[in-house]
Amino acid sequence: MAPTDVGAVLDERYGPAPDEVLDVFTPAGVSGQLPTVLWTHGGAFVGGTKDELRGWFRLLAARGLTVVAPRYTRAPDARYPTPARQIMTALHHVQEHAPRLHVDPSRLVLAGDSAGAQISAHVTTIATVPSYATLVGIRPSVEPAQIRGVVLCCGVFDLAHLSPDSPLRDVLRACGWAYSGNRHFERDEHFLSTMSVARHVGAAFPPVFVTVGNADPLRPQSVHLAETLAGHGVDVETLFPPADHVPALEHEYQFEADTEDGSAALDRVAHFIRRCTA
Repeated sequence: MAPTDVGAVLDERYGPAPDEVLDVFTPAGVSGQLPTVLWTHGGAFVGGTKDELRGWFRLLAARGLTVVAPRYTRAPDARYPTPARQIMTALHHVQEHAPRLHVDPSRLVLAGDSAGAQISAHVTTIATVPSYATLVGIRPSVEPAQIRGVVLCCGVFDLAHLSPDSPLRDVLRACGWAYSGNRHFERDEHFLSTMSVARHVGAAFPPVFVTVGNADPLRPQSVHLAETLAGHGVDVETLFPPADHVPALEHEYQFEADTEDGSAALDRVAHFIRRCTA
């Protein structure tokens, strides 16, 4: 059960567009500015909402953190890379209002799940690789040193490398069409290349925590990104349950906080954030 004594500011506007609102959760009796997690929700770029995760955000905030949860415009109403641009705007907003929102701009952690993991990795790469920011046409609103860590849960990071046997392949092909605006997005090298952050990350990427369930069809995407980051010398912490783990952990297992595995994932996420922001 989510704690009831966590403070919340709901649907604060961070920009003029209808979807540009965010929630902020802080622990009871908060004083001063705390390490801050900006969590971007998932939903295959076409669905999902921050609102359905409010209970889990309260659990995370109760660990002594400020949790910011922005809404962004989903496809097909917005095309790539609009969500990343909106997250940059949200980051600007919380820095402008840092004392009131109990945000510490020098201790930011970008986080997300599923499609939100891709968006968070995308934003981080924009902030840490100037040539990539120029390539995608988004100006960073944070300096690399402000991003102390990144949390990526069950992400989809490269639509060009979906297993032909994946049960999600047809769904993600439809989502790729909606997000890119191109039915034949597999032929759009700019979209596929810039969306695949693994092709652009480097040693400046902050410490990262990556987790995915053993029965998640997207598991190879997380494993590949973690291996790529480690190859660049990035501090990579992973929670990859073994293939024979019982029970089988499906996509977004980490939000099942009332299970042993979900509770363990929450503990690991909180521990990683404390380590990075100490």
